[in-house]
Amino acid sequence: MQKPDELARSVYRVSAKIGSKDLFEGIWPIPQGVMLNAYVLKGEKKNVLIDLVKDWDGACDAIEGQMRQLGLRVSDIDVLVINHMEPDHTGSLASLVAKNPNVEIYATDKSVPLLKAFYGVTTNIHPVKDGETLDIGGRTLQFFVTPNVHWPETMMTYDIEDQILFSCDAFGAYGRYDHCFHDELDREELALLSTETERYYANIVAAFSPFVTRAIKKLSDAKVGLRMVAPSHGVVWRKDPLEVVDWYARLAGYATGPREKEITLVWSSMYGNTECMVETIRKAVSDAGVILHEIRIPQTHVSYVLEKAWRSSGVIFGMPTYSYKMFPPMYDVMDEMERSRFTGRKTMRFGSFGWSGGAQKQFDEFIDTMKFEHEGNVEFQGHPTEEDKKKAYDMAFKLAMEIKNG
Repeated sequence: MQKPDELARSVYRVSAKIGSKDLFEGIWPIPQGVMLNAYVLKGEKKNVLIDLVKDWDGACDAIEGQMRQLGLRVSDIDVLVINHMEPDHTGSLASLVAKNPNVEIYATDKSVPLLKAFYGVTTNIHPVKDGETLDIGGRTLQFFVTPNVHWPETMMTYDIEDQILFSCDAFGAYGRYDHCFHDELDREELALLSTETERYYANIVAAFSPFVTRAIKKLSDAKVGLRMVAPSHGVVWRKDPLEVVDWYARLAGYATGPREKEITLVWSSMYGNTECMVETIRKAVSDAGVILHEIRIPQTHVSYVLEKAWRSSGVIFGMPTYSYKMFPPMYDVMDEMERSRFTGRKTMRFGSFGWSGGAQKQFDEFIDTMKFEHEGNVEFQGHPTEEDKKKAYDMAFKLAMEIKNG
């Protein structure tokens, strides 16, 4: 049986390890699973539970089983703190209230209508104000409203005495981990955390990057000391908690730049004609000495495109025309990038067509909206000629050198 993790005296993580068979938010693949973390604080006056889980892959049973190991039942919880209303953090709320109708719910005022709409809960709700504190006996909690990280009602909860920040989705990651703390991870787990933090950010948080920056500034302006950062997904950071804060600040900064001097090549091919140009692009970027991330669509999920493209200064697209428009899987990629507020990358496009072109028109609409700097396009009917390949090489090399020297 999984045991609760002690963060500090009378402060515990109770967590569930979710498998890989489902999609996160119904969209994103989680081949390495994901953690659902909640937190228990046993004060002298009140027992507090920070965040919940939903009934997903045995998560509710896992959480309640760990609470029992701490000598607590659901009915023993005096205060439930809800940092964020998304169902992976609140899905078991109706069940909890049925077992414990007197529990006090602390959440932002914008959570109040959602509590009613999602779960029919209308009583014992305390709408917190930004900076408000709660004395639970020997321990004080402070609430920081951090809207749009990543829903409008989001907040973070801070344990003043032990300087632990319960940050919910902020500073989180995909992946299941056998250890609670970042400093306990082995090399393989650290490698997983590295990629799954950036993919999580690009998938879930990227569109809200300005609000991430504001939230970090709010914590800094409040001079919040950090001994631990305890998110609702991933691991707890204790040895150097500012490492993950700085990491998120850097990821948020990619929204406006500067970004890494890297290029993401994302391409599709119907019958191999567009694919014939891929090696030319690889060589051009390699000759320029720039890192290239290459992803083929639809063989690879768009989740991984967002991860690599978010950090990259350049994105090169290879796609054929399909029924006078963009190849549909590539349209989906660009639609997701637009939704996630990708802006300002350098770009080019190459691709084949049969009897007629048309993909470029849709492509131009996307890059105009996203304010990409367009180096040009290389379209060819059927198979690319050597002249087409030279043009594409020169264009890709120029783009890569601009990024390298930028």
